[in-house]
Amino acid sequence: MTRLDWQELDWQRAAPADLPEGAAYLEVAVGPDDQILMRESNDPETVVVTTRAKWDAFIKGVKAGEFDDFADLVEDDFADRTETDEPAEK
Repeated sequence: MTRLDWQELDWQRAAPADLPEGAAYLEVAVGPDDQILMRESNDPETVVVTTRAKWDAFIKGVKAGEFDDFADLVEDDFADRTETDEPAEK
């Protein structure tokens, strides 16, 4: 599958309703041989490809809360940026 073929896939978006204008969101598509392709909306030419088994394990981990600590970090960073309009200090 070539990059041109990727454009013809049925990309599903994970963008919450309250996402600020211009913010990046994740897009996911199923490719040939049941491959899972992922990209960010602000960089659609960069595509990450994984297997269905790895994707299923990732989704299972998300549902089990294995990544909740990372989500808290992102939410805190996002809140800092929206309040100051500048990148958060690390």
